[in-house]
Amino acid sequence: MGGSFNPPHAGHQLAAEVAIERLDLDELWWIVTPGNPLKSHDALKPLADRLTAVRAMARDPRMRVTSFEEALGSPYTAVSLQFLKRRYPGVQFVWVMGADNLATFHRWQDWRGIATTMPIAIVDRPGYRLKALAAKMAKALGSARLPEAKARQLAAMRPPAWVFLTNPLALYSSTAIRQGDDS
Repeated sequence: MGGSFNPPHAGHQLAAEVAIERLDLDELWWIVTPGNPLKSHDALKPLADRLTAVRAMARDPRMRVTSFEEALGSPYTAVSLQFLKRRYPGVQFVWVMGADNLATFHRWQDWRGIATTMPIAIVDRPGYRLKALAAKMAKALGSARLPEAKARQLAAMRPPAWVFLTNPLALYSSTAIRQGDDS
């Protein structure tokens, strides 16, 4: 589960917990990125501060916090996922992201490559369900969508494969928190 986590909030924590339980994951890695190439870095807190905040939130022993993308020298998810597949060839990874990201996934560098690198789990976010499910990726890979009831099978599936996880929604936003709106 990658992101800027600027700052991390209860919605991120809920997404991580939902992914672990619904996908039956052994571990969930919080990949704290040096910066999202699609967002301004003007209000981006230092990586060390965001790592500290994520570690304070990721208390489940099945959660790991990493910032390996900094050493890779690339802000692109496609590069990070290829690195993980090479570095850990026997591990069955699932890329976990929020529905807000699926809505704009077609803007990510090599989004189709990402979808063929590892299965993807989309965790619902307030106000994004319909936008996400109408997104370019959701339409292009509609036949690769796994029914939610079979989410536990996702990690063992050959990509492209994805599932949309509905869950209780947490009305938190990093942007709103940075702007002083706690809702």
